[in-house]
Amino acid sequence: MKSFLLILGGLVSVPAIYASTETHAAAPVPHAEVESAPTHAAPEHGPEKSAPSEAHATTPAATSEEIASLLRIGEAKSQQQDWASAELAYGQVLAAGRLATNAQVRAGLLGLARVYRGDRRLTKATAVYERYIKEYPDDEQLPVVYLELGRCLRALGAHRLAIARFYSVLNSTLKLPEEGSDNYRQLARTAQFEIAETYFQSGDYEQSYRFFSRLRLLDLAPADRARAAFKSAYSLNLKGDFEKTVTQLRAYLSLYPEGEDAPESRYLLSVSLRRLGRNQESLAATMDLLKIEKSRTDANPKTWSYWQRKTGNQLANEFYEQGEITTALAIYQCLRELGGPPDWLLPVQYQIGLCQERLHQPELARATYQSILDSLRLPSADSTRNSAVSTDITTMVTWRIQHLDWLEPTEKRLMLFSTPSTSSPPAVASTTP
Repeated sequence: MKSFLLILGGLVSVPAIYASTETHAAAPVPHAEVESAPTHAAPEHGPEKSAPSEAHATTPAATSEEIASLLRIGEAKSQQQDWASAELAYGQVLAAGRLATNAQVRAGLLGLARVYRGDRRLTKATAVYERYIKEYPDDEQLPVVYLELGRCLRALGAHRLAIARFYSVLNSTLKLPEEGSDNYRQLARTAQFEIAETYFQSGDYEQSYRFFSRLRLLDLAPADRARAAFKSAYSLNLKGDFEKTVTQLRAYLSLYPEGEDAPESRYLLSVSLRRLGRNQESLAATMDLLKIEKSRTDANPKTWSYWQRKTGNQLANEFYEQGEITTALAIYQCLRELGGPPDWLLPVQYQIGLCQERLHQPELARATYQSILDSLRLPSADSTRNSAVSTDITTMVTWRIQHLDWLEPTEKRLMLFSTPSTSSPPAVASTTP
């Protein structure tokens, strides 16, 4: 038996075991294109058998501890996302062959699969998970393995195979003992959620709506039930059923006004109402989102800010393009009050100026444009002055001001030419036939 010191990540020195030349054959993998995982290795045998010495008698215990140490290192390196070192540690466990216990080999396989999955080497992860299922068909961890394998397959775009593996989670939990039944029920609910999510990601919104609707009837945690309700409404939106979308989103917001998906729900509500031609309701939903109390956005300010800007900007642009300038101006002004980085605020202020021009308010428009130029001259604007957005806005604003300078006197001259004369036209003499 040979051993050596293996340095993982330059941090930890641990004993490792040479793999022998005699190995077990790797378990077959269902998909030919998937790479196989490292195989087990049998212990090395010398040409002669000698009586065991005292040192040899203690070797198995030491070897078992070495393998346990490698498993601990693999787990620690995985948590640190040091995937190369973790892969090396788990590979050494699998190279130990018969010197590793059955439990250690299983832990090594699962650890290696999770390393590949964490490192986005999903094809390799899939191969290792499939091998685990083949070699340990009655293992109690199979529901978890099926669940993780399904997520890998979905990330690879193999949606049908992913759904099949999620159904395997449901089937495998039925065969497990009563001990830990609560955990198995949780796994089964998670698998149902993953099936619905896979249909959603594959674009089958009819099926995703059905599955998410069923999930709402299960005994879920409040956050999971809220998520299922939102994804059910979102599926309706994506399949074009805007009436039902509006109904479900309003029900969701009444139950979970501060839920994780509440900001996006308000966006979808506004857009769906707009698609139905209910413009005033759409405007009201947008303004509600933009003016929502700051105390309600403190829990997740970045998410709320993102959806406020996206909703307001999209709706304001649509109103502007369709000639509803007063409505667009009101939304742009609310967006300006939200604040934000200069590269976001400057285009909003520019749009406000355009709206004021369209509403025949040249002095207000000029003041808005000038405020943009003034803000870019401030010392605090040094970091953004040379950005692409700032450069473009400066060019456009300067042109708009020059246009206003030309337009106002030109319109006055045109008004003089078009003013009707106050003198009476000459009388037309009547003639007698």
